[in-house]
Amino acid sequence: MKHLKQYRIPFSGLNAGKHNFEFDINKKFFDCYEHSIVKDGNLKAEVELQKQENLLILHFDIQGEIQLTCDTCLKEFMSPISIQERILVKFTDEDWTDNTDEVLILSKSDHELDIAELLYEYINLAVPYIVKCEEQGEGIACDPEMLALFTSEPDAEEQKEEEIIDPRWEALRNIKNN
Repeated sequence: MKHLKQYRIPFSGLNAGKHNFEFDINKKFFDCYEHSIVKDGNLKAEVELQKQENLLILHFDIQGEIQLTCDTCLKEFMSPISIQERILVKFTDEDWTDNTDEVLILSKSDHELDIAELLYEYINLAVPYIVKCEEQGEGIACDPEMLALFTSEPDAEEQKEEEIIDPRWEALRNIKNN
């Protein structure tokens, strides 16, 4: 988790206005999340922070590629990804636990914003529900050897195993034929 400390933005010393930050996201980032769908990638996140008196507006532009596993042939491949998101950060001293997708609530005493969890969510939510090499990868096709295994006919030994019938069930076959 030490690696995730670099994804914090110290906003308390910033003047009002726009400020830009860049973050690199790679395998070390995804290793910090045990159950991440994405296990590897090479991404750059550009974050524009607009500071106002009681509000922060963050614009995320995440570009790069992530490693995915094809659901059809199980081949791992790098898939390009492009994400644009926006979130508002409000400050309050009240007990407020109703964070939404668009609004994040922080205490007025907070002095930095940890965006690691936001980056993780944005990237994992951008992964397609069904991953296929030929749809997400550029110039990538499914592994022909693996596809051949799916479409091949059973060999002679497998067919012989199917033909051997337990003698206890043979009597039932005669009932069906009558």
